[in-house]
Amino acid sequence: MASGSWIRRMFEEGAVLKKQYGEENIFDLSLGNPIVEPPPEFSQELKRIAEHPTPGMHRYMSNAGYDATRATVAEQLALETGIKFTTGDIIMTHGAAGALNVVLKTILNQGDEAIIFAPFFAEYVHYIANHYGVSRILPTDEQFAPEVDELEQAINEKTRAVLINSPNNPSGAVYSEKRLKEIGEVLRKKEAELGTHILLISDEAYRKLLYDGLKYPFPVHHHTNSIIATSHSKDLALPGERIGYIAVHPDCNEHDELVNGFIHVNRTLGFVNASALMQHIVRHLQDVSVSVAEYQQKRDFMYDNLTAMGYSMVKPQGAFYIFPKSPIEDDVDFVRELQKLKVLTVPGRGFGTPGYFRIAYCVEDRVLEGSLDGLREAAQKYGLIK
Repeated sequence: MASGSWIRRMFEEGAVLKKQYGEENIFDLSLGNPIVEPPPEFSQELKRIAEHPTPGMHRYMSNAGYDATRATVAEQLALETGIKFTTGDIIMTHGAAGALNVVLKTILNQGDEAIIFAPFFAEYVHYIANHYGVSRILPTDEQFAPEVDELEQAINEKTRAVLINSPNNPSGAVYSEKRLKEIGEVLRKKEAELGTHILLISDEAYRKLLYDGLKYPFPVHHHTNSIIATSHSKDLALPGERIGYIAVHPDCNEHDELVNGFIHVNRTLGFVNASALMQHIVRHLQDVSVSVAEYQQKRDFMYDNLTAMGYSMVKPQGAFYIFPKSPIEDDVDFVRELQKLKVLTVPGRGFGTPGYFRIAYCVEDRVLEGSLDGLREAAQKYGLIK
């Protein structure tokens, strides 16, 4: 608990400030909890199912999920990737967090290593530790892309997986096709050298939230020993419904053993199966998403205002976060200063990258607008505005 999530810590401290000063006077940019509502197709499908229920629709099903849902997920993935995913490659899960824990529990023996790249989603280290694995944290370049040379040097006989997240939380960076190809080349080289299989785990919770017309570069194109772990928390604005899936590359080594392991662990970790109702609904929403234009507008608003104040940052290509450099060395002290100015953010060290701070802009426009005074005052205090 002492080393727990900075995101939750700041959220909880923010709750105290909201009680003290009134919620309307606190500008909370700490939590990636989207305020946009699900697309209208979700409500339409929910209403249709409620008004025309089918017998047994709330009973237990196969631990992998409904065949019809898995088939539809596979069909959409095959359409997007050009890879022939089928029902047998898909396991429905309790969101991406459930998916990642199922995968890590299945593949890790005590002391096995999983490589992650900073900045990373704060819970990764806990997920890996849950299953007695060891996190190997590697740096990224100035654009927050993995350093391929560092990756090659870090892989050893204990390396079981490389976990990537693109679009990235907290930076909004999208790993390029070129960099993914280089990662795949390194993994295959090291597999041949070590006589092992190294699983590339791609956390794609933000895959459909891309800006400026960018097309998503799929990691599964570059390493057959790969899986996708994702959810509909962001693309359908359903974080509270906990619905996602694992997709195993059809040509993955030990494919059937992995799939059977994931199905078994889905049960033994206590998930049992993903939500029946949500599986019925998302089966019909695989090609639907929230308005990306709305998020892009929020990104542009924050990026333009922050850069005008003198803050330095990489312009996000996806997700709904900005990760500026802290004006002072101690990012926690800077975040505390922003708290005094009634603006809630998260220090970069919570994502393995001290010296930065994260802003979540998936909030109401009034919160973004209201935060500017505090961010500007802090910029003036620390000499960003001359």
